[in-house]
Order: sequence, then structure tokens, then C-alpha cells
Amino acid sequence: MSRLKIIVGSTRETRAADLVLPWVVTRAVAHAGFDVEVLDLRDWPLPIFAEHIGTIGDFSNPTYSEPIVKAWNNKVKEADAFIFITPEYNHSLPGVLKNAIDSVFFSFAFRNKPIAAVGYSGGIGAGIRAVEHLAQVVIEGEGVPLRNTVLIPYVTTAFDESGEARDLAASVSLDVMLDDLAWWSHVLEVARASGELVPGSFRGRAALAAAQAAKAADSVESGVKAAQ
Repeated sequence: MSRLKIIVGSTRETRAADLVLPWVVTRAVAHAGFDVEVLDLRDWPLPIFAEHIGTIGDFSNPTYSEPIVKAWNNKVKEADAFIFITPEYNHSLPGVLKNAIDSVFFSFAFRNKPIAAVGYSGGIGAGIRAVEHLAQVVIEGEGVPLRNTVLIPYVTTAFDESGEARDLAASVSLDVMLDDLAWWSHVLEVARASGELVPGSFRGRAALAAAQAAKAADSVESGVKAAQ
């Protein structure tokens, strides 16, 4: 069963995420393809990202600058798949969510794992720009953002008294997204188990260093031959 982490991307006191979260959790649990855990960023008061190579400590088991940063990286690394629930702030995702993603540093905890998004807003926009920006951000973390998402406009009136979405299209979108997430989670879990490439940034640096060393050696050899 896929270990699914649902990350709540708002910490505001009056956040509408509390309307969206129960609906998403209930449907994810009912899907039966997931072992569901909620990661509410209210419970993870991460410092503003300031990690660097000097704060890593042991590369094989990074310590980071604060224990909570290490704990956050370890918690994210447990997952096989993610759902981000995000509002839209100033045409993008909330700073607290971006900071939480940035704080997954050096552990590559999002790498080669599927990431789905549920966006919402108080108006007609439905969080679509936040979801689009989120996809760009998680790609840089080597996550795999899914095409099919859930968008909820007018969030304060989007759910009935039982907590169900009033819009049938939203319910269908969530079903489609969960099916996609389960499929991609399985596929990528198998792929990771069969062996992963070293992160491209590391391979690129190593290849460049080797090429530069070879070029320098050729230059020295050419100089020696010219002097003979």
C-alpha cells in the first residue's frame, strides 16, 4: 500500500483548508490504495530556509541546522506519494508551503515520487496559479507532478453540511486524481526499488570535473611534446 502524505499548505488562523482537508482525507482513505497521513504545516514550525552545505553535517545522515529540519526531511522521505492542499496567495503558493518544500534539502525526499495538488480560493480562480507554480517548484525537487488536479472555486460555499463537495466536477476530479496518484505511486515505487540514478546535479558536476581534468592533462601532454 502506498504511503500517502497529505500536506496542508496554509497555516492561517482562518484558513479554508479546514473545509477541504476532511473531504480529501475521507476520499483518499476510501480509495483503499493508500496509507494516509496528514502533515499539517501548523505542526511543523520550520525556520525560514537557510540551510547550506555547512549545515548538512554527516552527508549520509544529515543533521541540518535544527532538529525540526532533520525531522521534516525524514518524515517527507517516508512517503511514496503526496497531495498538496494549497490556497492561492498573490497568484502563487503560500510562502510557508514554499519554505517547507525548500527545507527538503539534500535528502532528495521528493525525488521520483508522484505529487498531486488540490487548489482552492475564495473566488473564481480556484487556486489554479498556485497549482501551476507548485508544479514548477516540485520539478526542481525532482518530484513528479501529476497533470490531473482538483480546483475548488468559492471555497467557503463549496461543501455541504456533510462535508461533501457541492460540485460534481470536483468530486470526479478528485477520483481521477487519486486513481492517477495510486498508479504513478506503484510505478515509481517499482522503479525506485530497481535502482535510481545518482541525482543529475551530482552527475553533471562529476562529468564536468572529469572533462576539465582530461582537458588539463591533454594540455600538459601537448606542452611536453612541443618542448621536445
